[in-house]
Amino acid sequence: MGNVWEYIVVFLLAGVPWIEIAAAIPIAIISGLQPVLVVILGFAGNLLTTILVIYLFEPIKNYLFKKRGELKESSKREARAKRIWNKYGLPGLALLGPILIGIHIAAFIGLTLGAAKNWTLLWTTISLLIWSIVFGVTAYYGVEAFKVFF
Repeated sequence: MGNVWEYIVVFLLAGVPWIEIAAAIPIAIISGLQPVLVVILGFAGNLLTTILVIYLFEPIKNYLFKKRGELKESSKREARAKRIWNKYGLPGLALLGPILIGIHIAAFIGLTLGAAKNWTLLWTTISLLIWSIVFGVTAYYGVEAFKVFF
């Protein structure tokens, strides 16, 4: 079943940008932790930090503005997010965020481009729920298939 600390680490790692559920859930399941609990904790950990980004958006934006200045060069992730936004809007940005740019960046850029906080929270929650299940199921059956063939 795993040590309680291992599950706490899953919760914490899932909330870290650039690690998130895409890495935390599969690694934990491959390590032998209980898949349903891993998916729930990964989802909760990532959602918690995403909520923080959404509701602390203004202070974060002001800090970055002061730090970077008015004119700044766009990063590749930001440029990709803006292309997704222009093509698919907030739902597309949120649903593609966890696999392309990270949900935290997707939420931040969505808010920067004018999305409402409540809609951003709704779509990022839906996205995280879907992707947590997808990563969990894929990792679980991948491990099971590996056991059968090797």
